Amino acid sequence: MTRLYNRAFEILKTEVDRCANADLAGPAAKKIVIKKLKKLRSQSGEPATAAELRSIVKEQYPKFSEKVLQDAEKANRPSMTGIFLELTGLALLATAGLVWVVNLPYPMIRKPVAKTAPMLLLPSYISMDHNYKQATALVEQADQLVNKATSAADINLGGKTVQKAQTHLDALPVWFLGYYPKRYCTFFSCSWQFTFDEFESARKQIGRIEAKTFQEKNALNLLNKAEKSIEIAKQQYSVGVTPAEKKQAIADWQAAIDVLEEIAPSTLAGKTARPKLAAAKRDLKQEAGLTAGNQVSGSLIEAAKQFGMAAAVASQNPPHSAGQWQQIADLWQEAVNRLKQVGVDNPGYVEAQTKLAQYQINVGNAKIRLQNEKDAEAAMKRAKNLIADWQRYALNENPNTGVLASKLQEIVNQLDLVKPGTTVSSEAQELRQFANNKLKELNK
Repeated sequence: MTRLYNRAFEILKTEVDRCANADLAGPAAKKIVIKKLKKLRSQSGEPATAAELRSIVKEQYPKFSEKVLQDAEKANRPSMTGIFLELTGLALLATAGLVWVVNLPYPMIRKPVAKTAPMLLLPSYISMDHNYKQATALVEQADQLVNKATSAADINLGGKTVQKAQTHLDALPVWFLGYYPKRYCTFFSCSWQFTFDEFESARKQIGRIEAKTFQEKNALNLLNKAEKSIEIAKQQYSVGVTPAEKKQAIADWQAAIDVLEEIAPSTLAGKTARPKLAAAKRDLKQEAGLTAGNQVSGSLIEAAKQFGMAAAVASQNPPHSAGQWQQIADLWQEAVNRLKQVGVDNPGYVEAQTKLAQYQINVGNAKIRLQNEKDAEAAMKRAKNLIADWQRYALNENPNTGVLASKLQEIVNQLDLVKPGTTVSSEAQELRQFANNKLKELNK
C-alpha cells in the first residue's frame, strides 16, 4: 500500500496552492511541500498519519487549514473495498502467473495439467489453432501467387505472404505434435491434426515456395537487366560513328541476348522473355547483317581504291614501255575485279558501281596505250630495218635516185605509224625529219 493516496494528495495540494498564492515566499515553499508529499506517495507501508502530514505542511505554512488536514487524513485511510480490490488483483495476478507457467512449452509441466485441468491450457490451444489456420491459409495463398504469377507484383506479394506463413508455422509447438488436445477440440472443433507428417509437409512446401520466389525474383532481375542492356546497346549502335563503336555495341547487344536465353523458361520472366528474345534476335540479325555487309563492301571498295591508286601512280610521267603499260592495265583490272564482287543487295553497291564505271574506262585507256606502245615499237623496228636497207643501197655506185626516193618514202610511212606519247615517238620524229630532208635533196 502507498503511504499517501491520490485523493489525500489532491486535497493537500489544493490548500498548498492557496497558501502559496497568499504568501510572498509561497512558490519556494510550495516546491518543498509538494516534493515531500510526492515522496510519501512513492513509499509503501502504513498510511501517513495526520501528525506526519501536519509537520510537513505547517513547517512552511503555519496557517495551513486544520479542516483540510482532517479531510486529508480521512481520505488517506484505505477502505475495505479498496483492500478487497487490491487483494483480488493480487489473486488474479497470481492466477495469471500460474496459467502462464502451465502453458509454458515444457511437456513435463503440460502433460499432468492436460490430464487433471486441461482448460488451464486453453490459451496455448487457442494460439495453436489460430497459428495453424493462418499458416495453412497463407501457404495456400503464397502457392497461388508464386506458382501462378501473372506479374512481378504477384511474386513480391507471394514472397511476403510465405514469410507470414513461416512466422505462424514457427509459432506451432513442435514438442506438442504428439499431444492432441482432445477436450479443447471437442468444444471448439479443431481443423488441425498436429502430426509430424503434416508439420514437415507444411515446412517443405514453404521451403519450395521460398525457393521458387527466390528463383522468380532472380529471373525478373535478369530480365530487367537484359532489357536495359539491349536498349543501351541499340542507342550506342545508332549513335556510333566508327566501326569499332558499332562493333562494341553489337557485342553488348549479343551479350544481353545471351542473358535472356539463360532465364529459366518455367519462370514468369522466362515466359515473358520468349517474345522479347525473338524480337531482339531479329533486330540484331538485321543490324549485324547490315554492319557485316557494310564491312564487306567497305573492304572490297577500299581494296579496289588501293589497286587504282597504284595504277594511277604507275601511270604518271609517261611515256612508258609496253611492259609497264601492261602492269598498269593489270592493276586497273584488279580494281575492277574487286568492285564486281560487291553484290546488288550490298549497302555499298551504288558506290562500287560508280567506281567500277570509272575504273573500266581506265582499264580501256591503259590497254590502248599498251597497244599504241606495241605498234610504235614494231613500226620503229621496221623503219630502222628500212633505213639500214636504204643505207646499203645508197652505198652502191650510181644508185637509182627513184629507188632511193621510194625507200625513203617507205621509211617515212613506217615512222608515221608511231603514235605520239610513246617511248619511241621522239626518235621517230627525228628519223622522219632525216628521211624528209633526204627526199628534198633527191627532188632538187
